[in-house]
Amino acid sequence: SAGAGGAFGSSDSFDSVAHTRRGFERVVFIGTIVAVVLFALSALLIAASVWAIWTYGFNLSIDFKGGTITEVKYTQVRPMQADLEAELTKLNLGGFSVRPSGESNYIIRTRELTQTENQALQKDLAVGQLSTIERQNTIGPVAGAELQGKAMKAITVVILMIVLFITFAFRKVSQSSNFTTGFVPSWKYGLATIVALVHDVVIPTGIFVWLGHVRGFEIDLLFVTGLLAILGYSVHDTIVVFDRVRENLSIGNNKDDFETTVGKSVQQTFGRSINTSLTIFITLLALYIYGSTATATFALLLLIGVIVGTYSSIFVASPLLVTFYKWQKTK
Repeated sequence: SAGAGGAFGSSDSFDSVAHTRRGFERVVFIGTIVAVVLFALSALLIAASVWAIWTYGFNLSIDFKGGTITEVKYTQVRPMQADLEAELTKLNLGGFSVRPSGESNYIIRTRELTQTENQALQKDLAVGQLSTIERQNTIGPVAGAELQGKAMKAITVVILMIVLFITFAFRKVSQSSNFTTGFVPSWKYGLATIVALVHDVVIPTGIFVWLGHVRGFEIDLLFVTGLLAILGYSVHDTIVVFDRVRENLSIGNNKDDFETTVGKSVQQTFGRSINTSLTIFITLLALYIYGSTATATFALLLLIGVIVGTYSSIFVASPLLVTFYKWQKTK
C-alpha cells in the first residue's frame, strides 16, 4: 500500500512538472508571437515613414534653404487665399507659398527679397483691407545651408553620446551575482537603444513629411529641437526599464531566466512609464489646443514623440534585448 502510494505520488509529481513545463512553453510561445507582432508593427511604421520621406522629401523652411517669411494679420475679414495669391503673382517674385494661420493670418514664404520688393509685397498684402505685419524674417541661402549641417551634426552627436553613456552605465551588467540567468553584454544594451532611437526619430519625421505634403508643415529649427527632446525623453524611458533589468539580474536568489527577468522588469516599470507619459501627453495636448499657432506644430511633434517613445521603450527595446539573448544562446 505504501509502495503504491509512493508510486502514485511520484506520478502526480511528474504530471505536475509536465503540466508546468507545458504552461511555461505556452507562455514563451505566446510571448514570441507578441514580440514578432510588435516588431512587425514597428517595421511597418518605419517603412511607411521612409517611403514618405523618399517620395515627398523634406519641406524645408527658410531656416534651412533661405528666403523671406512674412506673416500678415487682417483686422477685418481675411481675404480669400486665391485673391491674395493673384495679387502676389503680379509682383513676379518667383515661387512663393501662401498658408492660412489661425483665423485672421496668412504666412507668405518667398525667396530673399530686396528692399523694393519687400515694400511692394507689404503694399499688395493689404488687398484693400486693414492689415498689419506680425513678423518678417529673412535668412540667406548660405546661412540656411550652415544651419542644416549643424542640425544634422547635433542629432548625430546626441545619439552617439547617449549610446556611449548606456554602454558605460551597463558595463558591469555581465558581472551580475546571479549567473544562472545568463547575461547580455553592455554593448548590446547600447545597440538596442540605437534601434529604439532610430525608431523614435524616423516615425515622427515620416509623419511630419507626410503632413508637409498634405498640410504644408515645414521642417524648421523648432522641429530639430523637438527631435532632440524626443531623443532625450525616449532614452530616459528606456534606461528606466534597462536599469530595473540590471537590478533584477543582480538579486542573488533570482532563479528566473533572462527572458522572464526582462518581462518582470517591464511589468514593474510599466505603470511608472505610462503615468509619466500620460502626464506629459496631457500637458502637450493643452499646449497644442490652447497655445499659439507658432508652437502648435512643435507641440504636435512632441505629442507624436511621446507616444512613439513610450511604445519603443516598452515594446521595442526590451523585446529586442531578449532577442539578442536568444541569438546569443544559439551560438
